[in-house]
Amino acid sequence: MILVVGDLVDDIGVRPLGAVNAASDTVSEIRMTAGGSAANVAAWLGHLGADVRFVGRCGADAVERHAAALAAYGVDARITGDPDLPTATIVLTLDAEADRTMYVDRAANATMTSEHLPRDVWDDVTWLHLTGYSFFDDAVRPLALELVAEARRRGAGVSIDPSSLGFVEAAGRETVLAWLAGADLVFPNEDEQGFLQLAGGGVVLTRGADGAAFAGRTVAALEADVVDTVGAGDAFAAGFLSRWVPDRDAEASLRAGAEAAAGCVSVRGARPVV
Repeated sequence: MILVVGDLVDDIGVRPLGAVNAASDTVSEIRMTAGGSAANVAAWLGHLGADVRFVGRCGADAVERHAAALAAYGVDARITGDPDLPTATIVLTLDAEADRTMYVDRAANATMTSEHLPRDVWDDVTWLHLTGYSFFDDAVRPLALELVAEARRRGAGVSIDPSSLGFVEAAGRETVLAWLAGADLVFPNEDEQGFLQLAGGGVVLTRGADGAAFAGRTVAALEADVVDTVGAGDAFAAGFLSRWVPDRDAEASLRAGAEAAAGCVSVRGARPVV
């Protein structure tokens, strides 16, 4: 069982259908889809057939909706609702290359603590996956560190995706390296690796259109009709873990990651099409 804990979000993707008219109207395609880096990883893991449990938090009015969305992928979703704050929301503007700029309101994500973990959360767990967003948030960081320590105590593997170059730079290299010290695998992209300069055999480097590298092996990105790059890194991490956790096969894990990422960028939104 892979345990994923972290962000759960409503993504609002905005794709202008022509030139952007500043301070006026721009005809656009706008879609709301379920997201959140950690929840996306869980969705892709479930879609790929892995046993996965997700723990997250959203607005009280959205618990059933988000739990059902994850359950559709086979995820054991344990979601609690905040009675005061809404579900986290990200507005993503997509450019002509389908790349994105994000405006983030963490809302209910920022209220998750250890009291929101179910008693049986560790049952059958052999691997823990977290994202950087849980470490960047001062309120959630104690939980993230507790989870890593508990995974280590139980002999479970740990992976962490740094998630955001802007937040990594704001936190500072030494601080982030201390957060990552307990991880068996880290999934930086090239910009994050350029800043962090991670060393050791546990670095799974993602290079976007140039593929990925791990343990002296590389994989090329698969050809895809790129529609939306949101969630590609989450999909890659899920694909990689879906093979690494049971088999520890580096080449198969890289291929699985590349296949999941190609599937992700071919559709709108950050999750598989059900």
